[in-house]
Parts: sequence; structure tokens; C-alpha cells
Amino acid sequence: QVQLVESGGGSVQAGGSLRLSCAASQYTYNTNCMGWFRQAPGKEREGVATIYTGGVSTYYADSVKGRFTISQDNAKNTVYLQMNSLKPEDTAMYYCAASTRYCGAWYRPRTYDYWGQGTQVTVSS
Repeated sequence: QVQLVESGGGSVQAGGSLRLSCAASQYTYNTNCMGWFRQAPGKEREGVATIYTGGVSTYYADSVKGRFTISQDNAKNTVYLQMNSLKPEDTAMYYCAASTRYCGAWYRPRTYDYWGQGTQVTVSS
């Protein structure tokens, strides 16, 4: 079973930066993609970014494109989300997810098999 643990959340001022980390268990060899989602109170969970196995393809939500970067360190079995130029609307609980299935619908939570417990990101103005 794949286990995911997020870290790196916190509180920052608008315009600041944070880097989130998602450490995966040894059972990620068959994952097709790993992604980041976020959910604010009263809103549905939305896809932020995803990276396909091998790092050959990445995708981003329009709202974060140009500000966020997803990357992976295969040696550490870890996926990162570098968040720059943060805005108050980025405030949410951020979740890491992994999928062993086709990832064409990368932005849909149902695509993913495994989830971390989340890390809170708060951006103040």
C-alpha cells in the first residue's frame, strides 16, 4: 500500500513562497502520476498540479500556472510543490495524491488511489 506524508505548509504574507513536500512509501513503483490538490472551507477539492512518472509531463491549474512548479526527486521518492508569488486565494489545505491508473483526468480526485493527510497553507494580505 502506498503511504504519503505531506510537509512544508505554514503561514506567509502575500507574495511570499513555500515549498511543499510529499514523501511516498517504497510502493510507488507502479504509480502513473502524483498530484497536488487543495481544498478551502466550503469549496470542492481542486487539482493544482500533477507530474507523470519519469517527470516527462507536468500539468497545472490555470490559477497557479507560472507561479507553482511541481517536481520530483526519484532518489528520495518525493514530490515537491514550489509555490511562489502566493495570493490570499491560495489559502487551503493542500493534499498529495498518487494514482496507479490512467491519469488523463489528472484534475479529478477520483483518479487517485492514495492520499496524504494534508498540510495547511495560509496566505495573508
